[in-house]
Amino acid sequence: MVQVALLLVGVVVGSFLGVLTYRIPRRMNFVWGRSRCPNCKREIKWYDNIPILSFLFLRGKCRYCKKNISSRYPLLEIVTGVCFILIGPNIFNLFLACIFISIFVIDVERMLIPDELVLAGILVAILNLKSEIFVGTLAGLLAADFLLFLNLITKGKGMGLGDVKLAILIGMIVGLNKTPIWLFYSFVTGAIVGLTLIAFGKANMKQKIAFGPFLIIGMVITQAAAFALPVS
Repeated sequence: MVQVALLLVGVVVGSFLGVLTYRIPRRMNFVWGRSRCPNCKREIKWYDNIPILSFLFLRGKCRYCKKNISSRYPLLEIVTGVCFILIGPNIFNLFLACIFISIFVIDVERMLIPDELVLAGILVAILNLKSEIFVGTLAGLLAADFLLFLNLITKGKGMGLGDVKLAILIGMIVGLNKTPIWLFYSFVTGAIVGLTLIAFGKANMKQKIAFGPFLIIGMVITQAAAFALPVS
């Protein structure tokens, strides 16, 4: 019963994240204002804005102009719902999951990591760390220093300052001991995806690829691996 409730709440929150990730990089108000079709600008009625169900009922098209609705919205709703089930009823972790999902989507779509999302995540991490705040902060700062060094020697081509700021947040979460492992997984997954895109002609060696998503993927792998290790 708890998992069903988490799924439903997650899907609803995912619908909000769809709006948030669209509006934040465009400097639009994501708290107030009804959703509108990006093509015909008609206001979307509440019955056309029900998570997942409305998309299926409308067959992925706007009711008015019949243009395709981006699949990002139902995907975000499904992913957020699944994440809520996997994480469980931990308000701090659920909030952080929403922040990381939002950063992931925005960085993929816009090559941007909003400062307000990183700051919100850091505040939540500080509240959650409690007695481990010093070690967590140290881990975040060391990770950020390493990425800042890469940013400076590549003149911003190999690493963006948004990634540096995000490293502070993720370093606080994974901790000092797991930070090297997290960075290793991040660079490995980034290299694999980058080489795959180049091999299929979807990118070239000079093209910048958002690295924030790989920092998040590396964090998930690191935390999942640590959780799966048997306790001696």
